[in-house]
Amino acid sequence: AMRKTIITLVVALASLVPGGGLADGMPSSSEKTAGKEGSATPTRVTQADLAADAPSEYTVVKGDTLWGISGRFLKDPWKWPLIWQMNQEQIKNPHLIYPGDIIRLDREALKLSLASGGGGEGGMAGGASGGSSAEAMANVIKLDPRIRIEPLQSAIPSIPGSVIGPFLSQPLIVEVGGLDSAPAILATEESRVIVGAGDTAYADRIGTNDGVNWQLFRPGVALRDPESGEILGYEAKYVGDARVRRFGNPTTLEILKSRQEINRGDRLVPARETAFPTYVPRAPDKPIKGAIMSVDGGVSEFGQFQVITINRGARDGVEVGHVLASYRRGAVIGSSGRTADFFSARAFGGADIKPVPVVPDPPGAPAPAAEPGKVVGVAQASGPLKLPDERNGLVFVFRVFDKMSYALVMRSTRPIYLGDVVQTP
Repeated sequence: AMRKTIITLVVALASLVPGGGLADGMPSSSEKTAGKEGSATPTRVTQADLAADAPSEYTVVKGDTLWGISGRFLKDPWKWPLIWQMNQEQIKNPHLIYPGDIIRLDREALKLSLASGGGGEGGMAGGASGGSSAEAMANVIKLDPRIRIEPLQSAIPSIPGSVIGPFLSQPLIVEVGGLDSAPAILATEESRVIVGAGDTAYADRIGTNDGVNWQLFRPGVALRDPESGEILGYEAKYVGDARVRRFGNPTTLEILKSRQEINRGDRLVPARETAFPTYVPRAPDKPIKGAIMSVDGGVSEFGQFQVITINRGARDGVEVGHVLASYRRGAVIGSSGRTADFFSARAFGGADIKPVPVVPDPPGAPAPAAEPGKVVGVAQASGPLKLPDERNGLVFVFRVFDKMSYALVMRSTRPIYLGDVVQTP
């Protein structure tokens, strides 16, 4: 009876512990699993997260980016929100940082604070200076009205605007048939086959309320998910800019800029303003895993500050500001020692190039006898072997569509390739 009473008391006490644990600070089984899989999002930074040469104070200068400043204080720039103790709304609409602002690091509390140096809007209000009223009046300087021209201060962007600027307005990702209803170039001045900057063109379906500034696009290649084969959209190729000279049916346009020759049938999309992302760099709050589909310039090997597309978008929980780690996919080694590619080259627009298949040993083939002093390899003993994925960089998502996103390679420790994995760091 005494034994049953003790067991009952132990069970009752265990049920009173929050989360079902037996002691404070002990992780639950789900937390252990999340930690092993890398899906748990850290909630705070530690001294180990600080950069080795993290300054106690840093003054923001023109040309800085949030990513660059984050890297001055932290080894992992995506942990920036944790050291600021930001909530979700502050992350999506951060207090803007301007040149001249001073960022201070409290090493004991592991927190950052911001003092305005005159560039921002919300800085620190000055206190009383001391002294008498007479002394204060003696320091007053009277100025006559005059015009002064001063450059406007702009908040620093998240990442280099000069690199991503063209991709904020173009190229454009559209659904299947997404440009079919857009205005099109019907004819050109003097029936020219192609037109360029300074020429006149005529378009349909443009009303007086549609605006005067337009961008010209041409349907481009299909972007296909290299893993599932799904067509995620079409990358419309940007070919130039146009401005309405006279509304009508058709509307008369002046070609302002031509990146390529402009042809009849090219589509028009209202020009959008370029707004550099000011979202705070951060890791996704849930596991996200995808692949690199394409890169600007069509190369197969690339590195820092190159723009890539990934096969994950808003429907998968990707947001502007998300930082993902990239990994080189480990090859599959067959028992015969041959290597198999993970993707077919066809997924990336190649010809009828097929991956090298894993060729197993013939059934019933006798295992080779071990020579003296030679160890039989694991692949020979147990069949195909998948090598581990190796981390090779970090990417920052700066433009998100429903099924895919644009990202900028911010760091590359080794070459990055088409088909490499991107996932929550």
